[in-house]
Amino acid sequence: MAKKRPQTKAGRPQTKGGAKGSVGADEQVPVVGAREPCPCGSGRRYKACHGRAAAHAVTELVHRPFEGLPGEGDWVALRELVPAATVELKLKDSLPEGVPSVVLATVLPMAWPALRRDDGSILLGLQNDTASGDISRDLADTLRRALDAAPGTPVQGRRAPADGPRLQDLLDPEGPFEPVVHDGFEFWVPDADNATPEVAASLERANAAAIPTVKLSGVDAAYWCETPEKNHLRWVMPHAEEQLLDALARLHAAGTSNLGEGTRLVGSFRAHGLTVPVWDLPTGMGAEEIEKPAAEFAERLASALATDAPLTPDERRARGGLTNRQVTLS
Repeated sequence: MAKKRPQTKAGRPQTKGGAKGSVGADEQVPVVGAREPCPCGSGRRYKACHGRAAAHAVTELVHRPFEGLPGEGDWVALRELVPAATVELKLKDSLPEGVPSVVLATVLPMAWPALRRDDGSILLGLQNDTASGDISRDLADTLRRALDAAPGTPVQGRRAPADGPRLQDLLDPEGPFEPVVHDGFEFWVPDADNATPEVAASLERANAAAIPTVKLSGVDAAYWCETPEKNHLRWVMPHAEEQLLDALARLHAAGTSNLGEGTRLVGSFRAHGLTVPVWDLPTGMGAEEIEKPAAEFAERLASALATDAPLTPDERRARGGLTNRQVTLS
């Protein structure tokens, strides 16, 4: 995680003492417009004074934004790999009156950050551009605004306050995180036939681009998907990257990194601080057929992860090949 600037108790950068009428060193500097005079009394515009530090704090990159949330691997998968899925979220506090549920969705029509539906329920979009380097803070800000939005209203994006809460502050740390993968995006609207022309067009485009995807039931955060050329398994793993690459290299050098006949470990993604190994599968191999091989691979991987012996020359070569075939998604 990026090094943070010194913070006040409220989370804003500490201020310096100033001339008469300025904000004291132990007080907060209020956020104002970028071109307005800085409230600290320096005589400079906010963007050139304390606004610079606030903007820097907002853009600092959090490499594992979903760390500490239940189902971190599934959060990463739904953010980067899965076209259409939903998860009901449980908040630490009770839901406000008139909000029957809060549901995380991979994507929403017109790429809305969130939608307060006519019945008061909330859909929170995960696959959106974010204004800061902390996806968790941006999503938490969107969620809080959705809770206060009028029914039937989409919530627009904005830059979250640097001292605002994160998802880890709003969601129940013991709450379940159980993604439901959908064939399409009909979950957007209760009655697709009565959707507005804009939503209907967005729904049609999204459904046309969706890749068939299935979440495996026997292992965590593993997703089968079907493409015209071949099928794939993408498996988000929680292990430290260097340790995981060593373990995969041991299995690869031993010829046990595959998931059965016709399958091949082809590389991995990096996404939000986690590593996502990827296997090519034969076109005819469906999700159900990969369940048992995936469970058996998990056992082999656990044994390899427990080994701390130096890599052999063959294992080092295998590791180099795996490293060269890594692609960073975020």
